[in-house]
Amino acid sequence: MRNIQKLDVTKLKAFENHPYKVKDDEEMELLTDSIKEHGILSPIIARPLENGEYEIISGHRRLFASKRAGLTEVPALVVEMDRDNAAIALVDSNLHRDNISPSEKAFACKLKMEAMSRQGHRTDLTLSQVATKYDTAAEIGEQMKISRDQVFRYIRLTNLHPKLLEYVDEGRIAFTPAVELSYLNDIEQQDLIQAIESEDCTPSLSQAVRMKKLSQAGELDDDKILEIMSEEKANQKERIKIPTERVRKYFPKEFTNSQIEETIIRLCENYYKKQQKRNTPER
Repeated sequence: MRNIQKLDVTKLKAFENHPYKVKDDEEMELLTDSIKEHGILSPIIARPLENGEYEIISGHRRLFASKRAGLTEVPALVVEMDRDNAAIALVDSNLHRDNISPSEKAFACKLKMEAMSRQGHRTDLTLSQVATKYDTAAEIGEQMKISRDQVFRYIRLTNLHPKLLEYVDEGRIAFTPAVELSYLNDIEQQDLIQAIESEDCTPSLSQAVRMKKLSQAGELDDDKILEIMSEEKANQKERIKIPTERVRKYFPKEFTNSQIEETIIRLCENYYKKQQKRNTPER
């Protein structure tokens, strides 16, 4: 049973543990302006809950923008659906996006895998060899245009400390080393974060593999992590170190460290071009 209703925004709640981040950034501002001018063109999709509220399946960003625009009601397609089917629909409704971060994709894979597992699909939540039968991971991989084993690798990322996962989203830690680091326990990961901050560098694949092996052997401690992270990388380049707190105040709060770095580089390039133009004699 489906029908479009006008729902009070206070009755709509986010899908519990949904993997997609709602950012109050420039894109959100544009969406807010669009809703102010044209309203919501595509209804939010939600399922009714027993307490009279509604859980969002699709439209978390639209709801956030609607609240920013001052709306008190939004059009919603109300769908009778259980939790697992809703989780699968939520993940599938975002597959078309081309800006999904590694962490979002990781938790999306896990959410869908767990939902399909409870529905009786063949599922193995461990990283395994290529399947001999068509299974859940293969189905998810086909829909997301990645391999079956890549699905398991993404799910491994959900074992990372939030700070390390942030580094992955920012591009500071590459995907493959991140998968290896996901096998470190909580204390080891916290020690690694401290080493990354003190040495101002992130682990290479070979360093991540060594730390994983030492962890599995019970031989990885904070001193060993610092020793590994202090090594000179063969491709290490000299860097200028600027504490984040010195420049953070000049950028929007939602900017990542990578965005700040890119902006600073562009500003330096523009400054260089102006200096070159100024120093070039007129003819």
